[in-house]
Order: sequence, then C-alpha cells, then structure tokens
Amino acid sequence: MKSFITAALIVCSAVSAFSQSTYATSGGELIFSWANITQGGSEGDANLRFAPVINLQTNVNRDFNKKMGLFSGLALRNVGYRMDGYVNPANGIAYEKSFRSYNLGIPIALKFGDMDKMFFYGGYEIELGFLYKEKTYENDDKIDKITGWFSDRQNIWQSSVMAGVQFPYGLNVKFKYYLTEFHNQNFTEGGGVKPYAGLTSNIYYISLSMMLFKNAEVYMYK
Repeated sequence: MKSFITAALIVCSAVSAFSQSTYATSGGELIFSWANITQGGSEGDANLRFAPVINLQTNVNRDFNKKMGLFSGLALRNVGYRMDGYVNPANGIAYEKSFRSYNLGIPIALKFGDMDKMFFYGGYEIELGFLYKEKTYENDDKIDKITGWFSDRQNIWQSSVMAGVQFPYGLNVKFKYYLTEFHNQNFTEGGGVKPYAGLTSNIYYISLSMMLFKNAEVYMYK
C-alpha cells in the first residue's frame, strides 16, 4: 500500500510538472512574401505580396526550463508570390501573374533564450497546399483566374525552414524559406502545354505576429 501511494504521488508530481511547462498559444500572422524565380534559365522578377488574411496558428509549447523549449502545432496560412514577366509557353506573351495557396502546416522548432521575455527559435515545417489560385494580368487588368482544390498545378506537399525572434511585450518576427518549389513543372494543360515547365520558384517571407507564444498578461507582469 505504501509503495502504491508513493508511486501515485510520483505520477501526480510528474503530471503537474508537465502541465505547468506545457501550454497552448495562438495568434495571427501578417505575411510579406517574395520568391526566388527563374523561367527558361532567366531570373524572374518577384513583387512584394502582402497577405494579412487568413493566417492563423495554434502552438503547443513545451518549456524544459526558463532558457529552452520547443513547440509544434497547426497553422492555416495564405502563401504565394507575384511575378512580373511570366512568359506563357503557349503564345510567348509576357504577363504579370499572382500565385497563391492556402496551406495547412505542422511546425516543429526549438526555442532558446528567456521564455518569458525575448528568445530565438528555429525549425522546420511541413505544409499541405489545399486551395490554389492563379491570376493573370495584362496592363494592370485581370484577364484570367484559375482556382482549384488540391490542384496538380502546384506541389501539394511543401517543406520549409524558419527562424524567428520573440521580442519582449509580444512582438514576433519570423523568416521562412520554402525548400520545395511552388509549381509542378510536369503539369499539362489541354493541348499538351506545360505552363510551368522551366519555371522554378521558391517562396520566402517575413511575417509579424503579436502574442504568439504568451498572452498579454505574461508580458505585462513579468
């Protein structure tokens, strides 16, 4: 009986310690994105794309101590880029293009620093692109739009690396680079045209968030 009580106390203490250092947080994300682009061996021009919506993320944080921790979770993210001078292989005409995808992501990252104030983090994220949209412009006028669920026009599974800093009082700045090319170069339209053949584009972005890892009360009273 004594051994049972001792074991129960140890389990209760471990659960209590785990719950105190494991917690969920959530927040939005303002995304400023570009891309490294080449088409047909020539470097492409990427314009800034600002995506304030819909970018939501929920993190499960595990702090080992006040100086180190990790997090994972789930994110819904609007990711894409704008390109000047996209050359349509069907007619050789250059257009401005806007590409984007809504993604579901699962990150895993380590945190280093003061968990209650300022710390740095870095890690990896795998994302599933589930809603694709492409717009075509000529002389600033939209002339075409393509949308599709789980479209073969893009690489549906995308991986990325990230690094960021959590500042005191809640401001968070993150940099992310996508290791996976955005488009599926083997995609074929009617007539045998491959619109993305020879087009390589790796998106990268800077994002801003508030209170992503702690709520406002923590920063006010720490």
